[in-house]
Amino acid sequence: MAVQALDTARLPVDWAKLVQKLALPTALFVVAYGVVPAYASGYLVEAILLPFLALSLAAVGLNLLTGYCGQLSLGSSAFMAVGAFGAYNFNLRVEGLPLAVTMILAGISAAGFGVVFGLPSLRLRGFYLAVSTLAAQFFVQWALTKFGWFSNDNPSGVVSAPHLAVAGLSLDSATGRYLLSVTTVILITVLVSRLVNSATGRNFIAVRDNETAARVIGVPVLKTKLLAFALSSFIIGVAGVLWAFTYLRTVEPAGFNLDRSFQILFIIIIGGLASIRGAFLGAAFIVVFPLFLSRLGAFVFGGLFDSGVLDMSQRIVLGALIIIFLIAEPNGLSALFDRLKRRIGSRSS
Repeated sequence: MAVQALDTARLPVDWAKLVQKLALPTALFVVAYGVVPAYASGYLVEAILLPFLALSLAAVGLNLLTGYCGQLSLGSSAFMAVGAFGAYNFNLRVEGLPLAVTMILAGISAAGFGVVFGLPSLRLRGFYLAVSTLAAQFFVQWALTKFGWFSNDNPSGVVSAPHLAVAGLSLDSATGRYLLSVTTVILITVLVSRLVNSATGRNFIAVRDNETAARVIGVPVLKTKLLAFALSSFIIGVAGVLWAFTYLRTVEPAGFNLDRSFQILFIIIIGGLASIRGAFLGAAFIVVFPLFLSRLGAFVFGGLFDSGVLDMSQRIVLGALIIIFLIAEPNGLSALFDRLKRRIGSRSS
């Protein structure tokens, strides 16, 4: 009787914790699949949400490699390009290939490419590894420009997104492309979240913290590094498909330049390394804040300066704010969010 009474007393506490744990995911799910498709404007979807989702997924992939495994890479844009052009060619040359299979094959192509350029990680670390990954960036842009086969012999090298459909349902509209993007991002993010909390994720963290100690306790360091490069490149390759097919709709090799790689790196630094939530916070900052600065500059200065001056001023202000923010909070927006949540919790209690 005493045990039964104790279990009955614990039950409300367990339910309360379960409700608290599921509240935020449920709310996000309702907003993502209910509110946004029903009420979001075309500008919000196409100018903000679609690039946010694609860059968030790319940041999740890079954070898996850099934040969790400690392998610095500057070739993210190259892996996005492999995914985008790979998906284009799979769709073009294999008739009737389902969209989901096309995206998976594009991700596998990017993963294979990432493993090849991840081989230097077996010997190099830190800055030297980052420099070696630049080879992927320059090689991909050269190959896509040099060989017309990748762009179906288009003289300009530009490729256009194909018709998007799943199970006969067209996804070419802004809402359809958004639903494709958000579903892809949610599925991959859930899988990555489970991965980083598994034995493989603990191996990543062990390699990041101390390779020698990881090797001593039996972690297969070389295999772990290559696996991190493969998984990261797969995710970034799928993000490249979303970037090309759902957001830009037309893309060229120059669109996947070194600036894009730095942008993704800045996202995970601003959001917080080794934090999946930080990838989304950093992407939101990178996507939304420049638009805010642009609107603010146009409102304050009006026609006093041309668009080039305003754009350069926007870059300067954004860069300065990033530096100031990282000095104030080196662990990124994710740590700031945790600190704010603790303060709210302490005041409410």
